[in-house]
Amino acid sequence: GRLNADNARFLLLAVLIVLYMLCGAAVFSAIELPTEREAKERWEERLENFTRRHNLSRAELRHFLREYEEASVAGIRVDDIRPRWDFTGAFYFVGTVVSTIGFGMTTPATVGGKIFLIFYGLIGCAGTILFFNLFLERLITVIAYVMKSCHERQLRRKGVLPHNGRRGSGTSEVDSLAGWKPSVYYVMLILCVASLIISCCASAMYTPIEGWSYFDSLYFCFVAFSTIGFGDLVSSQNIRYESQGLYRFGNFVFILMGVCCIYSLFNVISIVIKQSINWILKKLACKCCHRCQRRLFRSRRNVVMPGNVRSRRNISIETDVVNESDTDGRRLSGEMISMKDFLASNKVSLAIMQKQLSETANVYPRQMSSNLKQNGFSGGVGALAIMNNRLAETSVDR
Repeated sequence: GRLNADNARFLLLAVLIVLYMLCGAAVFSAIELPTEREAKERWEERLENFTRRHNLSRAELRHFLREYEEASVAGIRVDDIRPRWDFTGAFYFVGTVVSTIGFGMTTPATVGGKIFLIFYGLIGCAGTILFFNLFLERLITVIAYVMKSCHERQLRRKGVLPHNGRRGSGTSEVDSLAGWKPSVYYVMLILCVASLIISCCASAMYTPIEGWSYFDSLYFCFVAFSTIGFGDLVSSQNIRYESQGLYRFGNFVFILMGVCCIYSLFNVISIVIKQSINWILKKLACKCCHRCQRRLFRSRRNVVMPGNVRSRRNISIETDVVNESDTDGRRLSGEMISMKDFLASNKVSLAIMQKQLSETANVYPRQMSSNLKQNGFSGGVGALAIMNNRLAETSVDR
Protein backbone atom coordinates (compact mmCIF):
# COMPACT_ATOMS: atom_id res chain seq x y z
CA GLY A 1 0.00 0.00 0.00
CA ARG A 2 0.93 3.63 0.39
CA LEU A 3 2.95 2.89 3.55
CA ASN A 4 5.12 0.40 1.68
CA ALA A 5 5.67 2.92 -1.13
CA ASP A 6 6.73 5.59 1.38
CA ASN A 7 9.12 3.16 3.05
CA ALA A 8 10.61 2.20 -0.30
CA ARG A 9 11.03 5.87 -1.22
CA PHE A 10 12.67 6.58 2.15
CA LEU A 11 15.10 3.66 1.86
CA LEU A 12 16.05 4.53 -1.70
CA LEU A 13 16.66 8.16 -0.76
CA ALA A 14 18.80 7.08 2.22
CA VAL A 15 20.89 4.82 -0.01
CA LEU A 16 21.34 7.56 -2.60
CA ILE A 17 22.37 10.10 0.07
CA VAL A 18 24.93 7.68 1.54
CA LEU A 19 26.35 6.99 -1.93
CA TYR A 20 26.42 10.73 -2.64
CA MET A 21 28.32 11.35 0.61
CA LEU A 22 30.80 8.57 -0.12
CA CYS A 23 31.51 9.98 -3.58
CA GLY A 24 31.86 13.49 -2.18
CA ALA A 25 34.23 12.31 0.56
CA ALA A 26 36.39 10.53 -2.02
CA VAL A 27 36.57 13.61 -4.25
CA PHE A 28 37.32 16.08 -1.45
CA SER A 29 39.90 13.76 0.09
CA ALA A 30 41.69 13.41 -3.26
CA ILE A 31 41.67 17.18 -3.81
CA GLU A 32 42.37 18.59 -0.32
CA LEU A 33 44.56 15.96 1.41
CA PRO A 34 47.78 16.69 -0.54
CA THR A 35 47.45 20.42 0.19
CA GLU A 36 46.87 19.70 3.89
CA ARG A 37 50.01 17.53 4.09
CA GLU A 38 52.10 20.20 2.38
CA ALA A 39 50.81 22.89 4.76
CA LYS A 40 51.56 20.68 7.76
CA GLU A 41 55.13 20.05 6.57
CA ARG A 42 55.70 23.80 6.06
CA TRP A 43 54.30 24.54 9.53
CA GLU A 44 56.53 21.94 11.20
CA GLU A 45 59.54 23.39 9.43
CA ARG A 46 58.70 26.94 10.57
CA LEU A 47 58.08 25.75 14.10
CA GLU A 48 61.44 23.99 14.21
CA ASN A 49 63.28 27.05 12.87
CA PHE A 50 61.54 29.34 15.37
CA THR A 51 62.48 27.16 18.37
CA ARG A 52 66.10 27.01 17.25
CA ARG A 53 66.37 30.74 16.59
CA HIS A 54 64.89 31.80 19.94
CA ASN A 55 66.20 28.88 21.99
CA LEU A 56 62.74 27.71 23.10
CA SER A 57 61.57 24.25 23.89
CA ARG A 58 59.02 22.79 21.53
CA ALA A 59 56.65 21.91 24.39
CA GLU A 60 56.56 25.48 25.73
CA LEU A 61 55.88 26.90 22.30
CA ARG A 62 53.03 24.45 21.69
CA HIS A 63 51.54 25.33 25.09
CA PHE A 64 51.60 29.02 24.14
CA LEU A 65 49.94 28.32 20.80
CA ARG A 66 47.17 26.35 22.50
CA GLU A 67 46.48 29.36 24.74
CA TYR A 68 46.26 31.56 21.66
CA GLU A 69 43.76 29.15 20.12
CA GLU A 70 41.58 29.50 23.22
CA ALA A 71 41.84 33.30 22.98
CA SER A 72 40.96 33.11 19.31
CA VAL A 73 37.75 31.24 20.15
CA ALA A 74 36.85 34.07 22.53
CA GLY A 75 37.27 36.59 19.67
CA ILE A 76 40.87 37.73 20.17
CA ARG A 77 42.88 38.12 16.96
CA VAL A 78 46.37 39.32 16.11
CA ASP A 79 45.01 41.97 13.75
CA ASP A 80 42.66 44.68 14.93
CA ILE A 81 39.03 43.77 14.33
CA ARG A 82 35.81 45.27 15.54
CA PRO A 83 34.43 44.10 18.92
CA ARG A 84 32.46 40.91 18.57
CA TRP A 85 29.83 41.67 21.19
CA ASP A 86 28.93 45.30 20.64
CA PHE A 87 25.36 45.85 19.47
CA THR A 88 26.12 45.61 15.74
CA GLY A 89 28.27 42.53 16.30
CA ALA A 90 25.57 40.92 18.44
CA PHE A 91 22.94 41.73 15.80
CA TYR A 92 25.13 40.08 13.16
CA PHE A 93 25.48 37.05 15.44
CA VAL A 94 21.74 36.62 16.04
CA GLY A 95 21.22 36.94 12.29
CA THR A 96 23.53 33.98 11.73
CA VAL A 97 21.70 32.06 14.48
CA VAL A 98 18.09 32.47 13.32
CA SER A 99 19.07 31.94 9.68
CA THR A 100 20.90 28.71 10.73
CA ILE A 101 24.10 29.93 9.02
CA GLY A 102 26.27 29.73 12.16
CA PHE A 103 29.65 30.93 10.91
CA GLY A 104 31.31 30.08 14.22
CA MET A 105 33.44 33.21 14.33
CA THR A 106 31.37 34.49 17.25
CA THR A 107 30.10 32.09 19.90
CA PRO A 108 28.85 32.67 23.47
CA ALA A 109 31.53 32.00 26.07
CA THR A 110 29.46 32.34 29.25
CA VAL A 111 27.07 29.76 30.69
CA GLY A 112 24.21 32.27 30.68
CA GLY A 113 24.81 33.08 27.02
CA LYS A 114 24.82 29.39 26.04
CA ILE A 115 21.59 28.70 27.93
CA PHE A 116 19.91 31.75 26.41
CA LEU A 117 21.08 30.68 22.95
CA ILE A 118 19.30 27.33 23.27
CA PHE A 119 15.87 28.89 23.85
CA TYR A 120 16.50 31.88 21.58
CA GLY A 121 17.60 29.69 18.68
CA LEU A 122 14.72 27.26 19.17
CA ILE A 123 12.11 29.95 18.58
CA GLY A 124 14.15 32.04 16.15
CA CYS A 125 15.07 29.18 13.80
CA ALA A 126 11.47 27.91 13.74
CA GLY A 127 10.13 31.38 12.93
CA THR A 128 12.72 31.97 10.23
CA ILE A 129 11.99 28.61 8.57
CA LEU A 130 8.30 29.54 8.57
CA PHE A 131 9.21 32.88 6.97
CA PHE A 132 11.23 31.10 4.27
CA ASN A 133 8.30 28.77 3.52
CA LEU A 134 5.87 31.68 3.25
CA PHE A 135 8.37 33.50 1.05
CA LEU A 136 8.51 30.46 -1.24
CA GLU A 137 4.71 30.32 -1.48
CA ARG A 138 4.44 33.97 -2.44
CA LEU A 139 7.34 33.68 -4.85
CA ILE A 140 5.64 30.77 -6.62
CA THR A 141 2.40 32.79 -6.68
CA VAL A 142 4.15 35.71 -8.38
CA ILE A 143 5.88 33.39 -10.87
CA ALA A 144 2.59 31.64 -11.61
CA TYR A 145 0.84 34.98 -12.18
CA VAL A 146 3.55 36.24 -14.55
CA MET A 147 3.73 32.99 -16.51
CA LYS A 148 -0.05 32.75 -16.69
CA SER A 149 -0.22 36.31 -18.05
CA CYS A 150 2.38 35.45 -20.69
CA HIS A 151 0.44 32.31 -21.60
CA GLU A 152 -2.80 34.30 -21.95
CA ARG A 153 -1.03 36.79 -24.23
CA GLN A 154 0.12 33.95 -26.45
CA LEU A 155 -3.43 32.62 -26.62
CA ARG A 156 -4.77 36.08 -27.53
CA ARG A 157 -2.19 36.40 -30.30
CA LYS A 158 -3.30 33.05 -31.67
CA GLY A 159 -6.92 34.19 -31.51
CA VAL A 160 -8.03 31.59 -28.97
CA LEU A 161 -8.91 34.20 -26.34
CA PRO A 162 -10.73 37.47 -27.15
CA HIS A 163 -8.74 40.69 -26.66
CA ASN A 164 -11.51 42.43 -24.70
CA GLY A 165 -11.40 39.78 -21.94
CA ARG A 166 -14.96 38.51 -22.58
CA ARG A 167 -15.65 34.83 -22.81
CA GLY A 168 -16.30 33.70 -26.30
CA SER A 169 -15.04 30.76 -28.25
CA GLY A 170 -12.15 30.32 -25.81
CA THR A 171 -14.31 29.54 -22.78
CA SER A 172 -12.71 26.15 -22.32
CA GLU A 173 -9.25 27.69 -22.46
CA VAL A 174 -10.21 30.26 -19.82
CA ASP A 175 -11.62 27.55 -17.59
CA SER A 176 -8.45 25.51 -17.99
CA LEU A 177 -6.36 28.51 -16.92
CA ALA A 178 -8.31 28.96 -13.68
CA GLY A 179 -6.23 26.47 -11.73
CA TRP A 180 -3.14 26.71 -13.91
CA LYS A 181 0.20 26.41 -12.13
CA PRO A 182 3.75 26.67 -13.50
CA SER A 183 5.97 23.67 -13.98
CA VAL A 184 8.41 22.91 -11.18
CA TYR A 185 11.23 22.98 -13.72
CA TYR A 186 10.40 26.57 -14.74
CA VAL A 187 10.35 27.59 -11.07
CA MET A 188 13.70 25.87 -10.51
CA LEU A 189 15.22 27.64 -13.52
CA ILE A 190 13.94 31.05 -12.38
CA LEU A 191 15.27 30.50 -8.84
CA CYS A 192 18.65 29.40 -10.22
CA VAL A 193 18.91 32.56 -12.31
CA ALA A 194 17.81 34.76 -9.39
CA SER A 195 20.30 33.12 -7.01
CA LEU A 196 23.10 33.49 -9.56
CA ILE A 197 22.34 37.18 -10.13
CA ILE A 198 22.25 37.92 -6.38
CA SER A 199 25.50 35.99 -5.81
CA CYS A 200 27.29 37.81 -8.64
CA CYS A 201 26.13 41.22 -7.42
CA ALA A 202 27.11 40.41 -3.83
CA SER A 203 30.52 39.13 -4.96
CA ALA A 204 31.10 42.37 -6.85
CA MET A 205 30.55 44.18 -3.53
CA TYR A 206 32.65 41.85 -1.35
CA THR A 207 35.69 41.69 -3.66
CA PRO A 208 36.90 45.31 -3.32
CA ILE A 209 35.66 45.89 0.24
CA GLU A 210 36.82 42.66 1.92
CA GLY A 211 39.90 42.20 -0.29
CA TRP A 212 38.86 38.73 -1.47
CA SER A 213 39.19 37.37 -4.97
CA TYR A 214 36.01 37.20 -7.00
CA PHE A 215 35.99 33.39 -6.84
CA ASP A 216 36.39 33.49 -3.04
CA SER A 217 33.49 35.93 -2.88
CA LEU A 218 31.30 33.56 -4.92
CA TYR A 219 32.37 30.74 -2.61
CA PHE A 220 31.42 32.81 0.44
CA CYS A 221 28.04 33.65 -1.09
CA PHE A 222 27.14 30.01 -1.61
CA VAL A 223 28.36 28.95 1.85
CA ALA A 224 26.47 31.80 3.51
CA PHE A 225 23.29 31.73 1.40
CA SER A 226 22.94 27.95 1.71
CA THR A 227 23.30 28.32 5.53
CA ILE A 228 26.29 25.95 5.54
CA GLY A 229 28.44 28.60 7.23
CA PHE A 230 31.95 27.15 7.46
CA GLY A 231 33.36 30.36 8.96
CA ASP A 232 36.61 30.42 6.98
CA LEU A 233 35.42 33.58 5.23
CA VAL A 234 33.11 35.96 7.12
CA SER A 235 32.02 39.38 5.94
CA SER A 236 31.91 42.59 7.98
CA GLN A 237 34.66 41.59 10.43
CA ASN A 238 37.19 44.41 9.96
CA ILE A 239 37.20 47.32 12.37
CA ARG A 240 36.85 49.99 9.67
CA TYR A 241 35.24 50.12 6.24
CA GLU A 242 34.65 52.84 3.72
CA SER A 243 30.96 53.76 3.93
CA GLN A 244 30.62 51.36 6.85
CA GLY A 245 26.90 51.88 7.46
CA LEU A 246 26.00 51.47 3.81
CA TYR A 247 28.15 48.35 3.50
CA ARG A 248 26.60 46.67 6.53
CA PHE A 249 23.11 47.43 5.22
CA GLY A 250 24.02 46.01 1.79
CA ASN A 251 25.56 42.96 3.44
CA PHE A 252 22.36 42.35 5.42
CA VAL A 253 20.13 42.75 2.34
CA PHE A 254 22.25 40.46 0.17
CA ILE A 255 22.42 37.74 2.82
CA LEU A 256 18.65 37.93 3.43
CA MET A 257 17.78 37.79 -0.27
CA GLY A 258 20.37 35.12 -0.98
CA VAL A 259 19.21 32.86 1.86
CA CYS A 260 15.57 33.19 0.76
CA CYS A 261 16.35 32.33 -2.86
CA ILE A 262 18.73 29.44 -2.09
CA TYR A 263 16.36 28.00 0.52
CA SER A 264 13.50 28.15 -1.97
CA LEU A 265 15.73 26.59 -4.61
CA PHE A 266 16.59 23.73 -2.26
CA ASN A 267 12.87 23.08 -1.69
CA VAL A 268 12.17 22.99 -5.42
CA ILE A 269 15.17 20.74 -6.10
CA SER A 270 13.93 18.39 -3.38
CA ILE A 271 10.64 18.10 -5.31
CA VAL A 272 12.55 17.21 -8.47
CA ILE A 273 14.57 14.62 -6.54
CA LYS A 274 11.35 13.14 -5.16
CA GLN A 275 9.92 12.90 -8.68
CA SER A 276 13.11 11.17 -9.84
CA ILE A 277 12.90 8.68 -6.98
CA ASN A 278 9.25 7.98 -7.81
CA TRP A 279 10.24 7.41 -11.44
CA ILE A 280 12.97 4.95 -10.40
CA LEU A 281 10.59 3.10 -8.09
CA LYS A 282 7.98 2.97 -10.83
CA LYS A 283 10.46 1.47 -13.27
CA LEU A 284 11.56 -1.10 -10.70
CA ALA A 285 7.94 -1.90 -9.84
CA CYS A 286 7.08 -2.37 -13.52
CA LYS A 287 9.88 -4.87 -13.97
CA CYS A 288 8.88 -6.75 -10.83
CA CYS A 289 5.21 -6.74 -11.87
CA HIS A 290 6.03 -8.14 -15.30
CA ARG A 291 8.01 -10.96 -13.74
CA CYS A 292 5.29 -11.72 -11.19
CA GLN A 293 2.59 -11.68 -13.85
CA ARG A 294 4.56 -14.11 -16.00
CA ARG A 295 5.05 -16.46 -13.07
CA LEU A 296 1.39 -16.17 -12.09
CA PHE A 297 0.24 -16.81 -15.65
CA ARG A 298 2.44 -19.89 -15.90
CA SER A 299 1.33 -21.29 -12.55
CA ARG A 300 -2.42 -20.51 -12.79
CA ARG A 301 -3.17 -20.38 -16.50
CA ASN A 302 -5.86 -23.11 -16.20
CA VAL A 303 -7.70 -21.53 -13.25
CA VAL A 304 -11.13 -20.00 -13.87
CA MET A 305 -11.31 -16.56 -12.25
CA PRO A 306 -14.57 -15.33 -10.62
CA GLY A 307 -14.76 -12.07 -12.53
CA ASN A 308 -12.67 -9.77 -14.62
CA VAL A 309 -9.43 -8.51 -13.16
CA ARG A 310 -8.62 -4.92 -13.95
CA SER A 311 -5.86 -4.72 -16.52
CA ARG A 312 -5.45 -0.96 -16.54
CA ARG A 313 -3.50 0.36 -13.58
CA ASN A 314 -2.83 3.89 -14.78
CA ILE A 315 -5.03 5.56 -12.19
CA SER A 316 -5.29 9.31 -12.35
CA ILE A 317 -4.67 11.71 -9.51
CA GLU A 318 -8.33 11.82 -8.57
CA THR A 319 -8.42 8.03 -8.23
CA ASP A 320 -5.01 7.67 -6.69
CA VAL A 321 -6.55 6.66 -3.40
CA VAL A 322 -7.31 3.23 -4.83
CA ASN A 323 -4.29 1.05 -4.20
CA GLU A 324 -3.42 -2.60 -4.10
CA SER A 325 -5.39 -4.34 -1.36
CA ASP A 326 -6.16 -7.74 -0.01
CA THR A 327 -9.23 -7.76 -2.28
CA ASP A 328 -6.98 -7.86 -5.35
CA GLY A 329 -5.03 -10.68 -3.80
CA ARG A 330 -8.19 -12.68 -3.17
CA ARG A 331 -9.34 -12.13 -6.71
CA LEU A 332 -6.04 -13.37 -8.08
CA SER A 333 -6.12 -16.39 -5.79
CA GLY A 334 -9.54 -17.44 -7.05
CA GLU A 335 -11.46 -16.91 -3.80
CA MET A 336 -14.94 -15.45 -3.60
CA ILE A 337 -15.24 -11.86 -2.35
CA SER A 338 -17.95 -10.27 -0.26
CA MET A 339 -20.21 -7.45 -1.42
CA LYS A 340 -18.39 -5.05 0.93
CA ASP A 341 -15.02 -5.90 -0.64
CA PHE A 342 -16.53 -5.69 -4.12
CA LEU A 343 -17.89 -2.20 -3.48
CA ALA A 344 -14.59 -1.08 -1.89
CA SER A 345 -12.57 -2.32 -4.86
CA ASN A 346 -14.93 -0.73 -7.39
CA LYS A 347 -15.64 2.60 -5.69
CA VAL A 348 -14.06 4.48 -8.58
CA SER A 349 -16.50 2.96 -11.07
CA LEU A 350 -19.39 3.68 -8.72
CA ALA A 351 -18.28 7.29 -8.32
CA ILE A 352 -18.09 7.71 -12.10
CA MET A 353 -21.54 6.17 -12.51
CA GLN A 354 -22.99 8.47 -9.85
CA LYS A 355 -21.50 11.46 -11.63
CA GLN A 356 -22.98 10.33 -14.92
CA LEU A 357 -26.38 9.78 -13.30
CA SER A 358 -26.29 13.24 -11.77
CA GLU A 359 -25.35 14.85 -15.08
CA THR A 360 -28.08 12.90 -16.83
CA ALA A 361 -30.71 14.01 -14.33
CA ASN A 362 -29.71 17.68 -14.18
CA VAL A 363 -28.09 18.57 -17.50
CA TYR A 364 -28.97 16.26 -20.31
CA PRO A 365 -32.79 16.66 -20.16
CA ARG A 366 -32.41 20.41 -20.55
CA GLN A 367 -29.95 19.97 -23.42
CA MET A 368 -32.13 17.54 -25.37
CA SER A 369 -32.57 18.89 -28.83
CA SER A 370 -35.28 18.28 -31.35
CA ASN A 371 -33.07 15.73 -33.09
CA LEU A 372 -33.39 13.38 -30.12
CA LYS A 373 -37.16 13.65 -30.16
CA GLN A 374 -37.23 13.04 -33.86
CA ASN A 375 -35.23 9.87 -33.44
CA GLY A 376 -37.63 8.62 -30.81
CA PHE A 377 -35.27 8.78 -27.84
CA SER A 378 -36.62 10.26 -24.64
CA GLY A 379 -34.56 12.02 -21.98
CA GLY A 380 -35.15 9.81 -19.00
CA VAL A 381 -33.14 9.44 -15.83
CA GLY A 382 -30.72 6.71 -14.83
CA ALA A 383 -28.73 4.05 -16.61
CA LEU A 384 -31.32 3.73 -19.39
CA ALA A 385 -30.97 7.46 -20.11
CA ILE A 386 -27.21 7.07 -20.47
CA MET A 387 -27.72 4.29 -23.00
CA ASN A 388 -30.38 6.33 -24.84
CA ASN A 389 -28.05 9.34 -25.08
CA ARG A 390 -25.27 7.17 -26.46
CA LEU A 391 -27.62 5.71 -29.04
CA ALA A 392 -28.90 9.17 -29.85
CA GLU A 393 -25.40 10.48 -30.46
CA THR A 394 -24.69 7.47 -32.69
CA SER A 395 -27.84 7.92 -34.68
CA VAL A 396 -27.26 11.67 -35.09
CA ASP A 397 -23.68 11.09 -36.23
CA ARG A 398 -24.95 8.68 -38.85
